[in-house]
Amino acid sequence: MTRAGLVIEIDRSRRRTIAEQIAASIREAIADGRLVEGARLPSWVDLAAQLGVSRGTVRRAYEILADAQLVVAAGASGTLVAPPVADAPPAGRGAPRHPPDPYPDPMPGMTPAYEAPSFPFQNGVPAQEAYPVKVWARLLGRAARSRAVESTVQPDPRGDPRLRARIAAHLAVARGIDCAPDQVVVTTGFRAGLTLAIAARRDFGGASSDRAWVEDPGFPVIRRSLRWQGMRPVAAPVDAEGLDVAAAEARAPDAALAVVSACQHAPLGMALSPPRRAALLDWAARSGAWIVEDDFLAELQLDGRVAPALAAEDPRGSVIHLGTFAKTLGQMIGLGFVVSPPGIAERVAEVAAHILPAPCPIAQRGLTHFLEEGHYLRHLRRTRTLYAERRSRLIRALADAGIEAAPSGPAALVWLREDADDAEMQAEAWARGIAPGPLSGWFVDPALRRPGTLICATNFDARAEAAALPRLLEVLRPRLP
Repeated sequence: MTRAGLVIEIDRSRRRTIAEQIAASIREAIADGRLVEGARLPSWVDLAAQLGVSRGTVRRAYEILADAQLVVAAGASGTLVAPPVADAPPAGRGAPRHPPDPYPDPMPGMTPAYEAPSFPFQNGVPAQEAYPVKVWARLLGRAARSRAVESTVQPDPRGDPRLRARIAAHLAVARGIDCAPDQVVVTTGFRAGLTLAIAARRDFGGASSDRAWVEDPGFPVIRRSLRWQGMRPVAAPVDAEGLDVAAAEARAPDAALAVVSACQHAPLGMALSPPRRAALLDWAARSGAWIVEDDFLAELQLDGRVAPALAAEDPRGSVIHLGTFAKTLGQMIGLGFVVSPPGIAERVAEVAAHILPAPCPIAQRGLTHFLEEGHYLRHLRRTRTLYAERRSRLIRALADAGIEAAPSGPAALVWLREDADDAEMQAEAWARGIAPGPLSGWFVDPALRRPGTLICATNFDARAEAAALPRLLEVLRPRLP
């Protein structure tokens, strides 16, 4: 369909909805100047008739564009292309001033856009068809009804007591952590848990430094969260055994905190070795420091036996354990948890009550039912099998194309040429409708930094292999060693 420089093509075999395809075509026309500010878009009726789709589909497409501030409804004048969003004022003319960032984050966004549909190969996105939609909807409805009769009850800021009990019981079996429900605080996910752990640090006692060990490479969000809350991250190298504790101690012996992914490193995939675990726990005991354990994808360990949680091997109570249901059930669940050692559990709960109380009671009650009735363990068994099959399929397909890939959780890791720009590759991939993640932004030390890409396999089914794999190879091949 063509109108005033607007070309809209619809492919009904694509995973993206028709409304999203229409919105994407209009977005491109606005971005490259074919549709200028004030241009009038066709009415819902006209565009629906020309494309052979329903008016509701066109309306949804226009709503997507309106949410992105690209179009504006102008009453009788129809839907118009909106003025561009004004740039932030330059420094010195009302813009906030910030000190130079010692660890600049070269990845401005880890997803193509917030609220946008997921792309093939996008990290952190569970298999869509494996999502237990019907079960979750039924349990959420039951939770809403049960909570409705409790509407005058003040929710516990630590989280629903039944849910905290179920999480504690699950962790005892799945992660070897011996904890009581009173040690558990329910959060909105990993970021909230990390924020809570950092915010409560001043009341823990022990080391008073503002420095914190972080893994290099490591999740960029961790470094930024630490800085926002007044901590100074100190990058410690990671090798085949995980965090190099001796190197970290040499760089910052007075650190008050260490943030580690002990069971499955993000993004390289190895577990912290037993000697390194012992050394890390010994350092925390000697220095009075605290360890924040990011239990990154531990429940989706696809190779061999799952390593025990570091908190399960902590006799002195130095480890704060962070978990989330987002990686296994998806971001829409919006729930995670913090498990604090007994000596500080009460204080962490008090901090949570004041700055980060537990989220929506209905979602918590729904998850409680999901755990109590065994749905979660069954879901984990199914997804582990599915992800192992899909990762094998992806690595085999890459090998057939002459590309060496290593497994990393439910993803494949591919290293690029030393002079390749993986951020540029990311932008090109997004333009092609795929989202492998660049790796160079996970590094801090320029001497360690390597360009690479993490290619998630959770949604790599036969359709993705036929449609998305060729686009992936197009962006990878020019950048391979």
